[in-house]
Amino acid sequence: MAKSALSNAFKMPTPVKITGRTSSITNSFVNGIIPAIMPGDEEIALALEVLGMDASDVRCAYCGDPATEWDHLNAIVRGKRPTGYITEIHNLVPACGKCNQSKGNKPWRNWMFGPSPLSPASRGVGDVEERAERIAEYERRFPPMQIDFESMADGGLWEAYWDAHGRLVEQMKRCEELAAAVRAEISAQVELLSDRRIDSGH
Repeated sequence: MAKSALSNAFKMPTPVKITGRTSSITNSFVNGIIPAIMPGDEEIALALEVLGMDASDVRCAYCGDPATEWDHLNAIVRGKRPTGYITEIHNLVPACGKCNQSKGNKPWRNWMFGPSPLSPASRGVGDVEERAERIAEYERRFPPMQIDFESMADGGLWEAYWDAHGRLVEQMKRCEELAAAVRAEISAQVELLSDRRIDSGH
């Protein structure tokens, strides 16, 4: 049956699932152990110079819009585990919110030229080739550090950390099951209340 104009005008908010937050939990677990190295003024100035910018007008390295943040060029989380990259200026570039959200943990070059919504290519950024070459030169000049975190931490401590993560995710799955049962009971009562409201004309 065709939808009416009123039905097309209304969109129900997407329900939030507890298990839909497991990626955020995993990211938090990885971010919680990632070292962060604060750069000095000289490092910041040199990074901006290689990217063709200066401090008075910092732009998104990916698309050229005004920058609102610095993005991890190489993702620190992939496949629910640390990649070995850390938070340091050699693994950060200025970015706008649109590009940062769209890129996520994808490899930066594949994403820049790929079809992801809001990627530079899909938005028709005219100088994307030049921008990609600048970023590649940035990586050549300042290779980002990539380390094996597991080998640097006590084995038992590392295992305990990720076991705790696994238990938390399992608890979230159990909470999702309980939420479904509670929601079913409440929904049945709400349906009765809704029917009564309609019958009373309110």
